[in-house]
Amino acid sequence: MVSQATAPVLPFGSYRLGVHGRGSDIDALVVGPSYVDRDHDFFGVLGGVLSEMTDDAVTELQPVPGAHVPVIKMRFRGVQVDLLFASVCLAVVPEDLDLRDRSVLRGMDLATVRSVNGVRVADEILRLVPDAGAFRTTLRCVKLWAKARGVYSNVMGFPGGVAWAILVAFVCQLYPNAAPSVLVSRFFKVLAPWKWPNPVKLRDIEHDDDDLRLLVWDPRRNPRDRTHLMPVVTPAYPCMNSCYNVSHATLRTITQQLQIGNAVCQKIVASGAGWGALFEPFHFFKEYKSYLRVDVKVAGGGGEGDLREWKGWVESRLRQLVMRVETATAGMLLCHPNPQAYAAKPTDLQRTTSFFVGLSKPQPQPQEKEQQQPQVPFDLRETAEEFKRKVYMYVSWRPGMEVEVSHNRRKDLPSYVLEQILPAGHLKRKRPQDDDPSPSSSPASDDSESSSRHTKRVEAASTTGSLSDGTIEQRLV
Repeated sequence: MVSQATAPVLPFGSYRLGVHGRGSDIDALVVGPSYVDRDHDFFGVLGGVLSEMTDDAVTELQPVPGAHVPVIKMRFRGVQVDLLFASVCLAVVPEDLDLRDRSVLRGMDLATVRSVNGVRVADEILRLVPDAGAFRTTLRCVKLWAKARGVYSNVMGFPGGVAWAILVAFVCQLYPNAAPSVLVSRFFKVLAPWKWPNPVKLRDIEHDDDDLRLLVWDPRRNPRDRTHLMPVVTPAYPCMNSCYNVSHATLRTITQQLQIGNAVCQKIVASGAGWGALFEPFHFFKEYKSYLRVDVKVAGGGGEGDLREWKGWVESRLRQLVMRVETATAGMLLCHPNPQAYAAKPTDLQRTTSFFVGLSKPQPQPQEKEQQQPQVPFDLRETAEEFKRKVYMYVSWRPGMEVEVSHNRRKDLPSYVLEQILPAGHLKRKRPQDDDPSPSSSPASDDSESSSRHTKRVEAASTTGSLSDGTIEQRLV
């Protein structure tokens, strides 16, 4: 058995689709025989071997066995790699194994099916597009646009790489003989007015007829699927919605950006100008006056690995904070999460990474403009506390891992954010206390209670927010 044992490594995602570039990561699937166990052999044995490599070939190693799709994240010789595992019902795995055959799914648990689905979906997309070359060029353009406009992040509730690939493939099917320059403009023309939740799919949904008993996306049969706001259905069995994380807030942002992209493309086509205007970045910190700021901190002796692990967990929960804010304010406060994380300069005492959510109010209707509506105060303290309670339920939480939720006005953004979004020499001088307001400078704190509040120790972070007259005041619990 040892002499015959093989475990082929199959790429998927952007690498398999042929649209990877400089700085891209590699998604790869390890396919093992039936007697290899994911928890013991893949995460335990292989994970241990990778962690003990002494030539610095493997860095930033982060096993995530409890993820929706179990994965080992690492940087291998400078390249970010996400390594998945699947065990098939074979004693020997042939090197030319064809995962497109549905029979390989027999006997797999749901986590393994999700792992295998990456390879199966990529192969099916390439099979269904009429012109692979035109598809790849168009997808490169759309991905560049989506990253520039801040709508590329599955974990934050935006479409990820697979979803954008399916959307581009769908447009390619509509215009099978079109050149990439035509496909890019048609992409926005088709999807900007799209009536969600009408699904986008590359083929008819394939239902279970082999007694595999795998759950297939079908809103007629599955009540949970009816709640999906932006169904972009994967073409390989079992079909899934690749945009199940999309919320009302992120769908609103996606639709707005698609409409802007459509308007820009129409101008480009009409004037014959270059395509540079389409890829202009979205200026997130110029768009809003108020922001929710989520600081992810590792205090004490926690290193880069601890911060990376804690940051990943908090990032995966941020879309819940966005939904809670909009629900708590009955839609009178709109949220726009920024997928970009901003890292402060590490110190011996603490490492910090920050996420930001833009806050705005809905545009008033014409009849509302005639009537002066009174300012309605929003109190988000309980919303922020509930979010932190959920975050601190992290099973691998350790002392020193902290999260804080506060409000920043545009003029009070921390200096490390401005350094990362503005060219050198364009920073405005700010007062020292503006970089990172301390609790003692909070407008809701007073001198008489300052010392006792500073010494109070809580398991969750102590900064919460309440919104009054359109702004959040920092308060100390």
